[in-house]
Amino acid sequence: MEETTSRGKYWVWFVIWLAIIIGLMIWARQWFWLALPGVLTYFVKAMGLMDDNKKEDQFY
Repeated sequence: MEETTSRGKYWVWFVIWLAIIIGLMIWARQWFWLALPGVLTYFVKAMGLMDDNKKEDQFY
């Protein structure tokens, strides 16, 4: 049986980061790139293209 996970929280974070990047594009265009990692990471996670980070997957 496959384990299904809810990706709704990732969509919420994506929308929050998207609002931040749009705000930065309007008021501080030179700083918009600071929000790119958040937008892209949570979009990929919300689409289900990247697995969650599990304790057993960490290397240290």
